[in-house]
Amino acid sequence: MWSADEFLNVLYDDCVSQHDHRFDAQWQLDLKSKFEQLLGDFKDYTVPLDPVLLEKVDMGNYERLRVEIGTVSSMKMPMYVLIPKNNQGKKVPAVLAVHGHGYGSRGAVGLNHDGSIKTEEEYHKDFAIELVNRNMVVVVPELIGFGERKLLADQGSGSPEDNSCYMIASQLLLVGKTIAGLRIQECRQAIDYIQSLQQVDDERIGCMGISGGGLVTAFTSVLDERIKATVVSGYTSTFKGSIMDRRHCLDNYVPGILQYTEMPELIGLIVPRPLFIEAGKDDHLFPVDDVSYAIDKLKRIYNGFDAEDAVQSHIFEGGHEINGEQSLDWLKTMLNKECNKNEK
Repeated sequence: MWSADEFLNVLYDDCVSQHDHRFDAQWQLDLKSKFEQLLGDFKDYTVPLDPVLLEKVDMGNYERLRVEIGTVSSMKMPMYVLIPKNNQGKKVPAVLAVHGHGYGSRGAVGLNHDGSIKTEEEYHKDFAIELVNRNMVVVVPELIGFGERKLLADQGSGSPEDNSCYMIASQLLLVGKTIAGLRIQECRQAIDYIQSLQQVDDERIGCMGISGGGLVTAFTSVLDERIKATVVSGYTSTFKGSIMDRRHCLDNYVPGILQYTEMPELIGLIVPRPLFIEAGKDDHLFPVDDVSYAIDKLKRIYNGFDAEDAVQSHIFEGGHEINGEQSLDWLKTMLNKECNKNEK
């Protein structure tokens, strides 16, 4: 045989056959540690946040801020911060809302790539606005490689939806780091910023993301327990059924991860914190059969921690897109439960 198909399957099967399936506290501790190591460590490069307000717009029932924070080395990360009005001085939950591939954070807050008001719907479905309308502070970071954070050589050319993922990811791999690890590090610093906001109850922080932002959402939630409830949209599957089955962006790849775990077990490290999976039946990137398999595996993991009610899912009629029919209210409910628990 001249092709590598069969050999790649052999390698995959050899890796999976060696996975640890104890699904207990020690499994969780060991796998988290290994995962963090494989992502690459950026902590030595972190800098103070030093937030700067760039813009403030009155949107009626909420304010839309554009804020910049320091993250690693000389890098700055812009974020949209949506703050609901009329809270009678009470602290409210907050959600880190993570955009997917496209033209960046503007896609989640009702704007086109040039900052004009969006008139046509796209797959983010303005989900950050849906969240702030549910009386939660929402922070939408601009992930590295997208929108205004593309490499200089990629800015001002091509389509606004083009990205710098490949160039950034490949260069990070050469120095033993990953673009997933960098995005997670910056999101954790965005949570530091969220905790500094006077409007926010810092014990009620959630996270929601779509597609590549679903990856960042899931993996950030694995490593940062300040996130009390998580919604992963348009990402949950298996590496075999999706990432290995088609040509995906290089930001999906963590070197060596299959030697230790498959995707459902990796996302399952969030246990016992609440987790909601939503996926479209016709998602061409993450086939529904593999999504269903992953959800079943997640239920087994949560059952092993006596937390079977903490994982929920919704497979909806649709494709690769935010749905929100169940997930948005679920997230609000979970974060309000966290409030009730803290008041007891």
